[in-house]
Amino acid sequence: MASKKYYAVFKGRKTGIFSTWQECEEQITGFSGALYKSFKTRGEAEEALEAARQTSVFPKEPEKKKRKPTKTITSSTDVVIMDSVCVDAACSGNPGAVEYKGVHTATHEVLFQKRPIPHGTNNIGEFLAIVHALAYLKNQEKDIPIYSDSETAILWVKNRKVKTKLKRNEDSEEIFNLVDRALTWLENNDYTNPILKWNTAAWGEIPADFGRK
Repeated sequence: MASKKYYAVFKGRKTGIFSTWQECEEQITGFSGALYKSFKTRGEAEEALEAARQTSVFPKEPEKKKRKPTKTITSSTDVVIMDSVCVDAACSGNPGAVEYKGVHTATHEVLFQKRPIPHGTNNIGEFLAIVHALAYLKNQEKDIPIYSDSETAILWVKNRKVKTKLKRNEDSEEIFNLVDRALTWLENNDYTNPILKWNTAAWGEIPADFGRK
C-alpha cells in the first residue's frame, strides 16, 4: 500500500497544503511557473511552506526577454526570485576546513553539498559553490538565478579569476585542484543564469546558510 503524502503548493492557482494528488494537480496543471513538492508528513509540508512565505512573497511573472548566452552577473532584485538556487559556504578557521552547499530557494531542498575540504577559505568555498550551481543547472537545462551572499565570490566568477592570499602548498593542494577545475569549467562553458547578490539586510540569512555564526 502506498504511503500517505502531503503536497505543498508554493506557487499555483491556490497555495497551501493538499492531502491528495488530485487536489494538488488542480492547482498546478497549466499554471505557468508552478512550484510544488510532496512530503511524507503534513508537518514537513507546513514547515516548508511557512519557510518559503517568510523568505518572500512570490514576485509577479517577469516579461520574457531574449537573452544571449553570455556570462551575466547582476545585482540583487527587490524581491526574492523563489524559483532559484541559493549557495553558501562555511569555514572552520582561516584557513580551515571549508564546505559548501546549494539549496532550492523556495523549498530549501538540498540540491548538492560538498564535504569539508581541508585548508581552504570561505571565499574559495563560496566561489566553488557558485560554479557547482552553474554546472548543476546547466546539466538540468535550467537558467534560473543563483544567489550568493559573497560579493568577492561573485566577482571571481565574473572575472574567471580567483584572487586569494591562500598559498598553494601540500596542505592546500586539494582545494586548489578544485579551483583549477572550476576555472576550466568557466573557460569552456557559457551560461545564462543570473548570479545575484543575496540581500541579507532585507531578507535575513541566505537559505543555504549553515547556521554557525
